[in-house]
Amino acid sequence: MSEPTGKYSITMPRDIAEAARARSGPSGLSSYVAAAVARQIERDNLNELIQVAEAEHGPVTDEEIQALRGQCGARVTVIKI
Repeated sequence: MSEPTGKYSITMPRDIAEAARARSGPSGLSSYVAAAVARQIERDNLNELIQVAEAEHGPVTDEEIQALRGQCGARVTVIKI
């Protein structure tokens, strides 16, 4: 069973809307936009978690980033906010 849905009206730049419609495929524009918003919420939540952790423990240093890259085979991407 799928989540309950609601109908909303949003405004966005025409070129973005057209690109999203072109990429949305068979699932449709609403599904594409919902997935994009869900990803943004995940990022926002992660950024909030990072801010709390940095407030408590200080920012991650470049040395710590390099150490993690070494442990993970350079697969670590760090985005500083």
